[in-house]
Amino acid sequence: MSAASSPSTAATGTTGTTGRSGSKPKRHYGTHIFLTAMAVMWLVPLLWAVFTALRPISSTNEHGYFSLAGDFNFDNFIQAWSQGGFAKYLWNSVIICVPAVLLVLFFASMMAFAVSRVSWKFNITLLIMFTAGNLLPPQVLAAPLFEMAKHFQVPYSFSDSGNMLNTYIIVIAVNMAFQMGFCTFVLSNYMKALSADLTEAALVDGAGIWRQYREIIMPLCRPAFAALATLEVIFIYNDFFWPLLFIQSGDRLPVTTAINNLQGEFLNNYNLLAAGAVITVIPTLVVYLLLQRQFVAGLTLGSSKG
Repeated sequence: MSAASSPSTAATGTTGTTGRSGSKPKRHYGTHIFLTAMAVMWLVPLLWAVFTALRPISSTNEHGYFSLAGDFNFDNFIQAWSQGGFAKYLWNSVIICVPAVLLVLFFASMMAFAVSRVSWKFNITLLIMFTAGNLLPPQVLAAPLFEMAKHFQVPYSFSDSGNMLNTYIIVIAVNMAFQMGFCTFVLSNYMKALSADLTEAALVDGAGIWRQYREIIMPLCRPAFAALATLEVIFIYNDFFWPLLFIQSGDRLPVTTAINNLQGEFLNNYNLLAAGAVITVIPTLVVYLLLQRQFVAGLTLGSSKG
């Protein structure tokens, strides 16, 4: 009886297993519809700005904004580039953005290493303090920061105003201060996911704290650095508030303020403004496309761990 029932049982088990393994995967139509709708919502304003920028104002006035009739050319981009002075303002943005991103990643990585890989009683407290700084709206500190920069005296050879106003350094420092908490939080969580055996083995071999940080942890954090660098370039490059608050000279303002030069006194050419907005967006798109693979890898790394 047992021998006779074995083939039946085996056949049943095989059939059941085959049925489960041969079942079709569940399709997530709701997720696909939601993601498609969100992608369209994000892309439509950008595509509409490009469409408007490629049309001369004469075609828009004649046929309207919602018409495909009329000419399409790059005259608005050429005029916006020359009239808005984008070459100078883009260079100002580079002077502000590049040092701010490099310095904030460097200091945040050291702070993240201290609170995640070194055991001492104040690491959690410091991490909470750095993270809590992001909960305060930056505009609340605008007045005290402006007064601090105004009363911080420096030689006139360093600043033509005699203080920290109208300098790149104050904008870089403020951006670093407000981005340190976010970067420290992300990097500390990333470093905590790394195996402790790495630093323990290095410690047994006689490696000090600085060598562990420089030669072991830093190379392993490249995906996280790429993801954070992409985000920080976008955040700092697109910042409009702090440069407008601290820099009073037009020749030192970043590119986000260059669109003001395209506004007319009595009438605005919105096609020209759209061209200026598209020019402003291009550098961030280039940075994202160059770091896209590392950016995605940095965001998804560890998502498959149990």
